[in-house]
Amino acid sequence: MDGSLMRFIDEVGSEYCGKLSRDFEVSKILKSKQGSKTAQTFHVENVMQISSGNVVDSKEKVLKALHVNNVEEAYNKLLDSFSKKGELKFVGEPKLKEGSLKDLPFVKFYEKDGGYYLTSSIIISCYEGICNASIHRIMLLNEKEAAVRIVPRHLYYLYNEALKHGEMLPVTVIIGVHPAIVLASSHSPPLGYFELEAASNILGSLEVYNSPIHKNPIPYGTGAIIEGFISEKMADEGPFVEAMGGYDKVRKQPILIANKVYVNPDETSHIILPGGYEHAVLMGFPREASIYNAVSKVVPKVHGVNLTYNSGGWLHAIISIEKNHDGDAKNAILAAFSAHPSLKHVVVVDPDINIYDINDVEWAIATRFQADKNLVIVNNARGSTLDPSAKDGLTSKMGIDATKPINGGIEFERAKIP
Repeated sequence: MDGSLMRFIDEVGSEYCGKLSRDFEVSKILKSKQGSKTAQTFHVENVMQISSGNVVDSKEKVLKALHVNNVEEAYNKLLDSFSKKGELKFVGEPKLKEGSLKDLPFVKFYEKDGGYYLTSSIIISCYEGICNASIHRIMLLNEKEAAVRIVPRHLYYLYNEALKHGEMLPVTVIIGVHPAIVLASSHSPPLGYFELEAASNILGSLEVYNSPIHKNPIPYGTGAIIEGFISEKMADEGPFVEAMGGYDKVRKQPILIANKVYVNPDETSHIILPGGYEHAVLMGFPREASIYNAVSKVVPKVHGVNLTYNSGGWLHAIISIEKNHDGDAKNAILAAFSAHPSLKHVVVVDPDINIYDINDVEWAIATRFQADKNLVIVNNARGSTLDPSAKDGLTSKMGIDATKPINGGIEFERAKIP
C-alpha cells in the first residue's frame, strides 16, 4: 500500500477553505474547525500544492487511519506493529517537480512565532546501519537553510555520531504522508527499529522508493521532500507554540542545509496546528497505547485511556479500569507514571464514568475520592519540559483514585432513569 495522505483524506472527506495567507490565516481556519468530521484542505499562498490540516484531530479519525473499530483494537494494533519487522516494498520513483524551501507550506501560526514553520515534517536518516523516522518542527531561515528542533532522542544520537566522524548528517525530510506513518513516527521504539516498518505493519504493507540523493526509503505518495544535511552550524530557533498552547523558549538548534526540494503536485502536504487538537492526538495516542499496555498488566481490565486535549495530550491521563481489589487503582496510577514519565496527573475511574467527559470525571472525584485515602503524590520526579511550572526538569506528580470501593453500597451508584 502507498503512503498517500490524499488517499486518506478522500476516505474521511474534506472541506476546501480557499487560498490562505502564510501569516495567521491557516491557524485561524484550523483552530475554528478542529474537531470536525472532515479534514480541511486549502491553498497556502505561493505553495506548489494543496495543503491539508485537522487530518487526525480526533480519535474517530485515528481509528479510520488504523482501520480498527475501537480504541482497544487501535492500542493493540499500534503496539503489535512495533513487535515485529515490517516489509518495505521498493517501487519506482514517482514524477517530482523541483522547487525551493519557500515553495513548501512554511506558516506563521501565532503572533510571537520566531518565524515560518513546517510542523508535520518527518526526518528520515540512515547512518551507520541505523535508520530513524521522527517528527520535528523546522523553522525557515532562507531559501537554502532552516533550523531544526532536535530533542535528545534517536535523531539526536545519529546527529552526534555523524559529528564525531567530522560529517554532517544526511537526512531526507518528508511532508504529507498517511497518518499511520505519522503515528508510527510519533512513537519511541528502541534505537535501531525503523518506524517505517511499523507503519508497514499498520497498513498491511508499505511501498517505498529511494530518495533522489541520499537513497533513503521514502513512502510512495509522499507530498514533498527535502534532501539535505543537518550541519554543525547553529541558529536561534523559536519562540514556537508547544502542545500546551504556550511559547517554548528560544534555543540554539542545528541548521538543515537543503540541497534539493521536490514536490509531488498530485499529492498534498500536511500542516499541524501547534497547540491544537491534532497536535495533542499525534503526541498522545502512542503514549495512551503504552499506558494501556502497562496498566493492563496490573489490573483485571482497562476500558480506556484519555490523555486530555487541554494537557497537550501529554500531562494529564484519565484511565477507566475494572478492579478486583481496592488497591488496584493505585497500582494503575503507578504503572501509568512508569509507562509515560512525562505524565503529571492521573485520575483513575470506574467503567461507568465517561473518560472523555470532564463533567463525568469531576462527578467521580466529588463522590468517590478522599484525599487522605485515595491520593498518590510523587515529589521531585522527572517531568516534562512542556510544563512551565516544572523546575530543572523536576516536578511533583499526583494520582487520584476516583473509583468506588469494592463493597460500596447504593450511595456510590449513579441514578438512572429507566
